[in-house]
Amino acid sequence: MIRLNLVLLVAVMASAVYLVGVQYESRRVFTELDKARSEARRLEMEYERLQVEKRGQATPARVEKLAREKLQMRQATPAITTYVTYSTPTAGDATPGGKP
Repeated sequence: MIRLNLVLLVAVMASAVYLVGVQYESRRVFTELDKARSEARRLEMEYERLQVEKRGQATPARVEKLAREKLQMRQATPAITTYVTYSTPTAGDATPGGKP
């Protein structure tokens, strides 16, 4: 009888230790999950903020202003436009130098 009681006591103690370990691991995993959710919310807010900022930076007026100021670009006018014409080669132009 004493042996059975001892075996049962050891089994109850082992079960209790296992239960404590499982509860600890469960709490640790829940804490990690909560931290991950908080980080996800923070990243979503940061993404939305960056999207708003991107839309503000890409307005046509701002792009035109930067092109004029930083890149010294200007609008094309007929006075500064050079037109290149393309002509199709003839049979005599097929060899290098244009000679048959």
